[in-house]
Amino acid sequence: MDALVQFKIPVSGLKDGLHPFDFQLDNSFFECFEASPIKEGKVEVKVIFDKRPDMFVLIFDIKGKVKTTCDRCLDEFILPIQSSESLMFKFAAEEREEADIVYILKGKTSLNIANYIYDYVNLSMPMIKTHDDADEACNSEITDYLNNQNQEEETETESDKNPIWDALKNFKETD
Repeated sequence: MDALVQFKIPVSGLKDGLHPFDFQLDNSFFECFEASPIKEGKVEVKVIFDKRPDMFVLIFDIKGKVKTTCDRCLDEFILPIQSSESLMFKFAAEEREEADIVYILKGKTSLNIANYIYDYVNLSMPMIKTHDDADEACNSEITDYLNNQNQEEETETESDKNPIWDALKNFKETD
């Protein structure tokens, strides 16, 4: 049985108007996506499905926590995430996707939104993930080491100044 079948919305059975859907994501959800950067997490996704005669509009509210690695100290930590996204489905002769619009065939009976949820959860994570995002402190051993390395590099660059370059800075071109 398909583990993502619960994310299939039966659009043909819904009347025009707003329809709420709630989804709970856990580790088994993220395991369904090969090479997922998220392996562990608990995320709640509330979807408002607005069915209209000529289109569908979905509003995703995402809130939860995922386990990730700090880009500064490389320790794992729990990162809180939260975002709100919208996606529009319009009817067309052939299926295709653009920025925030998905074109689908008119007679479509159901929509599986698992891939969209997965994408939006990943997009809700910052590009650079640090303990600061979770109001925590990084591993002090690693940050002390990095600070010492930076100080050593600054000292080396100051002592490695070449006097020839200093002399050339004072050189003026004459006609």
